[in-house]
Amino acid sequence: MNVKKYIAATSREALRLVKNELGDDAVILSNRQTVNGVEIMALASNEMSNLTANPEAPAKTTKSEQNSSVFSQSFCAESDKQAVFSQPNMPTSESLMCDIITEIKAMRNAMENQLATVAWGNFTQRHPVKTKLLRNLLRAGFSPLLSRRLVDKLPVSQRYEQSMKKAVSALVFNLQTVASDEIIENGGVYALIGPTGVGKTTTTAKLAARGVMRHGADKVALLTTDSYRIGGHEQLRIYGKLLGIPVRSIKDTDDLQLTLSELKNKHMVLIDTVGMSQRDQMVAEQVAMLCDGGTDVKRLLLINATSNGNTLDEVISAYQSKGIHGCIITKVDEAVNLGVALDVVIRHKLVLHYVANGQKVPEDLHSANPRYLLHRTFESVPGDSPFSLQDSEFALVMAASDSPTSNFREAYAGVAHD
Repeated sequence: MNVKKYIAATSREALRLVKNELGDDAVILSNRQTVNGVEIMALASNEMSNLTANPEAPAKTTKSEQNSSVFSQSFCAESDKQAVFSQPNMPTSESLMCDIITEIKAMRNAMENQLATVAWGNFTQRHPVKTKLLRNLLRAGFSPLLSRRLVDKLPVSQRYEQSMKKAVSALVFNLQTVASDEIIENGGVYALIGPTGVGKTTTTAKLAARGVMRHGADKVALLTTDSYRIGGHEQLRIYGKLLGIPVRSIKDTDDLQLTLSELKNKHMVLIDTVGMSQRDQMVAEQVAMLCDGGTDVKRLLLINATSNGNTLDEVISAYQSKGIHGCIITKVDEAVNLGVALDVVIRHKLVLHYVANGQKVPEDLHSANPRYLLHRTFESVPGDSPFSLQDSEFALVMAASDSPTSNFREAYAGVAHD
């Protein structure tokens, strides 16, 4: 049996060598990646026929299986179509097919990236105002996905200031906020949820203080499920003592149901939950406990303004499984800008109730004002940052983000022009 070895830089080149020497009916025996390139072991079809005709051969192949092992007659023809073949009982043929598909995808991605980069180069020349607007949106922390979608829907304008004003108006329209103390006025049972260190306990105390100031200490109750941290509930107990409110600890669903039943005469009940990673399976257990409390427990997700966009997307996906009532952005005083946090709020269609910017209770909690938040976002953009994109990098980033998002509402007919 005359087995021949072929080595080339790519699978396609190696297969072409096999076809040229052994013909279209050659049989592939093995395929592997080596330091010198792709190595293919092949056998002429007549050699394979002799092997299968030997009665002492360990395996026999049917006619249909033999036909499936040959090259397609159109392989590497002038039409440049890729042939597909397989060898029976040879797992390497599947590996070879995967290599070919991977190579084709890599070539396609490379071509798409090059074409997209060229297209963005042309775009920057034709629309310098929109290009400048895109840069500022990215520098403010907004995602390429949302920035591209926003700019694509803006009407063409010769003045940057006018385009910027329209962009801000569109962002304001899409940023859903509650301007007044709706939680304090309407009351109810609210659970503050979110990852570790996002500021749940302090924010709970701030809301409780507002409730006491508005309705009195006898109308507000505090609960905590934080029995994991050493002294985790002590901080809330200190706040409760200062406000004149008792703090109860909750262990499980039955305990929560019983406690809420006893507190049904309260105007507002606030639940401080234990912080945990969004990747922790206990997140689902925590959400299930709150949903099975026997009372409508509205969940408020706390969003850390200093986190990056991917992390916040993951946090929201983990805690939003059964819906959330709204969100609160915390640590605003520690963030360079608010673009990232506002971006995820817009894309996930969350309702923003408050922003928190410090540790003072209850002073450092403010109702969400969309125009002020966006004004601060663009005003605080750093001028010279190592994270700023250069021209070539900017083209690559925006080219890669060329996919629409259905979460952005088209409201340009109502955008003010003054």
